[in-house]
Amino acid sequence: MNKKQLLCITGVTKTFNDGVQEIKALKGVSLDVYQGEILGLLGVNGAGKTTLSSIIATLHPASSGTIERDGVSIYEDVVAYRRIIGFCPQKPNIDMMLTIEQNLWFTGRYFCMSPEKIKERVEYLLNRFGLAKYARSKASILSGGYKQRFLLARTLMHSPQLVILDEPTVGLDPHVRRDIWEVIKSLRNDNVTVLLTTHYLDEAEQLADRVCVLDKEVIRLIDTPENLKAAHQKNNLEDVFIALVNECQTEGSCD
Repeated sequence: MNKKQLLCITGVTKTFNDGVQEIKALKGVSLDVYQGEILGLLGVNGAGKTTLSSIIATLHPASSGTIERDGVSIYEDVVAYRRIIGFCPQKPNIDMMLTIEQNLWFTGRYFCMSPEKIKERVEYLLNRFGLAKYARSKASILSGGYKQRFLLARTLMHSPQLVILDEPTVGLDPHVRRDIWEVIKSLRNDNVTVLLTTHYLDEAEQLADRVCVLDKEVIRLIDTPENLKAAHQKNNLEDVFIALVNECQTEGSCD
């Protein structure tokens, strides 16, 4: 990997306490994330994918370990770090009292963008995602596919360097799903880093430069889809993933 390092994640753990017992969600995760790559996070339910992505997004603090950018902990200046990241959740969290245009303006103001820059980005994103005709409509009228397009537009409002996508194509029609794929590919072309959490193995195979497979709160492996298919003598990433799941079940390390 010849790309510039964006994040260095070292020994990250996460423990939740439900009042009865402690639940370990991550156990010493370490990896580098590079500028301009698409990194796919894969794993069975409960493997730690969402926990890891939410920690990188600073939605939850790590219990221990470090995340560094340019050799400095992201927690030294969380506000500055948050200005370079965009987070797109799986479930829409759109303010239904505002129009699509107003939602984007609110996001721009949140990131302290100038009115001129906000206007420029709103116009660009509305056109890029086919939302211009809904600009003055409230989000409640949007279909699932258009809501997802809006979430991506909002995520990109402040031109982040790192975009975190949590299951961005769940439940979408095939043609809308492919449209989202093209957006994700274009981000890589713009040297934007994408952290993609997905259950769709064909999606990871089509989009990811590297995939990180999590198993029971630890990283089992990180490699390119092509290397994984060659190493496991499989024709597609889904067959590789199933083989890995079967292996860890045999070893007693999976649910």
